[in-house]
Amino acid sequence: MKSILKITAISAILSLTLTSLSAEDFSKLDVKKECDVKANGVEKLLETAEKYNKLAIENKVEFMRLGMKTSQYIDASKEALKNGAKEIAIVDNKAKPTGEMVSLEFAAWRSCSFAISALTQMEDSKKNWKLASPSDGYKY
Repeated sequence: MKSILKITAISAILSLTLTSLSAEDFSKLDVKKECDVKANGVEKLLETAEKYNKLAIENKVEFMRLGMKTSQYIDASKEALKNGAKEIAIVDNKAKPTGEMVSLEFAAWRSCSFAISALTQMEDSKKNWKLASPSDGYKY
């Protein structure tokens, strides 16, 4: 019984620490440093992308570019790493290949930068959003 409680407590603490990034942490993230393929490598970029994209999905701000969501870039990059492929296929919003191919490094960089940018832009929008519109009488 004690071991079950210990395991439950440890898993609860780990889950809280992994998801306890505050808004200030998002705004301080540097996409260029975090998502540098040469410095960090493709595997580390995909780990970073998964970490931040999970939070982006929870906040409903996941990026979509060229018809692919960030999670699709991550999955395709992981599959390419597993298979030893150098390129991944771009798919449209119906998950059909468009015929375009991008390098594995570029796909990993995109997934990492999109995951982080979604969160940083979410925090920036909270500070920069204007409550005024021309028709409501407020002045900018």
